[in-house]
Amino acid sequence: MSLNTVRHDYKVTKSDREKLHGHRSLLMWFTGLSGSGKSTLANLVEEALHEKRISTFSLDGDNIRQGINKDLSFAPEDRTENIRRIAEISNLMVDAGVVTLAAFVSPYIKDRDNIKHIVGEENFVEIYINTSLEECERRDVKGLYKKARAGEIKNMTGISAPYEAPLHPDLEIVTDHQSIETSVQVIVDFIIQKLK
Repeated sequence: MSLNTVRHDYKVTKSDREKLHGHRSLLMWFTGLSGSGKSTLANLVEEALHEKRISTFSLDGDNIRQGINKDLSFAPEDRTENIRRIAEISNLMVDAGVVTLAAFVSPYIKDRDNIKHIVGEENFVEIYINTSLEECERRDVKGLYKKARAGEIKNMTGISAPYEAPLHPDLEIVTDHQSIETSVQVIVDFIIQKLK
C-alpha cells in the first residue's frame, strides 16, 4: 500500500445506496470445480433477481481473466492474487449497493476466508456448487479435463491441483442429480431471504 495515499470518505454511504435500490447488497460467492455449473447458475439466478427488480452484477472467472487479471497464471500464488483482486472489486460493488454474484473455482479455503475479511463476513454468502469430479469431467464444457488428463494443462483443479471444499458453506447445491431449474429456485429463495 502506498504511504502517500489518504482514504477519502464520501457523503453518500452504502446504506444510502441500499435504500435507493430497496434491498441489501451482498456478495454471493459461487465456488466449485470447473464444469460444476457455477457460471450457468449465477447467470440464471441473476436473471431471476433482475426480474424481481433487484440490482445485480455478475463477475465470472473467465471474463475477469481476459481483462483485469490477464497477467496472472494458474500457479497457486497467482490464484491467490486472482481471488484477492476479485474480492476487492466485489467489495466496491457491495459498497455500491449491488447484489454481486461471483462465479470462481477459488480452490483454497484460505483465499475464500480472505474474501470474507475484505468484504466483511456480514456481506459474504458462500454458495458451494457441489458437483462430483466424475460429473464435471463428463460435462467437460471447455475441454479442460481432457487436456489436463493428457498433460497439456498444468495446475488443473481436481486433477493436478487441489480443491478444498467449503467446510461450512451458507448454501450447498448438489447438482449431480438436481435439475438446473430446482437449483436456481433454491438459490433465489435463499438470496431473497438474505436481502430482507
